[in-house]
Amino acid sequence: MLTADDTILIVDDEPHVISALRRGLDEEPYWITGAGGGAEALQLMQQQSFKVVISDEKMPGMSGAEFLAEVKVRFPETIRIMLTGHASVQATMRAVNCGEIYRFFTKPWDEIELKLAIRSSLEKYDLEEENRRLLKTVRHQSQELKHLELSFPGITELRRDAKGAIRIDAEVSDEEIERIIAECNAVGQ
Repeated sequence: MLTADDTILIVDDEPHVISALRRGLDEEPYWITGAGGGAEALQLMQQQSFKVVISDEKMPGMSGAEFLAEVKVRFPETIRIMLTGHASVQATMRAVNCGEIYRFFTKPWDEIELKLAIRSSLEKYDLEEENRRLLKTVRHQSQELKHLELSFPGITELRRDAKGAIRIDAEVSDEEIERIIAECNAVGQ
């Protein structure tokens, strides 16, 4: 679900392009920030997290392809979109290969298509973020299980009956359960 936490950085050396993109997205629940070039945008990205970056290709100082390649290295989770008025094959290939851009648009852009691409980009970011969170949780749980197994050998072993159901031995005393719970609580702190 898209929210006001959806942050977008628009990078273009032409202020009227940033304004036009903002106007086109003013009914969307996004936080939109503009930057006049790659160096300024990288400084902003050091201070704030952006889910999506939309960059022009032709800019003085640092091209859009160079900028997006740097974003890929420093902020790999950020989804990258190229917007250019100069759709040369070389620029397109450089942007795709170096910056691993998600989408490529030419000026003038189709507003509906760009809106859909931005929504898709934000959904992609959120899904990847959820995957990163779940992976971190699984790794943490795996470490916890390893620690428990070292403290209580055999605790993570599953025993199954003839039908394949998990069997729980009834031989565990209340005192042992209390000791296991206390150990788990100590590990979690």
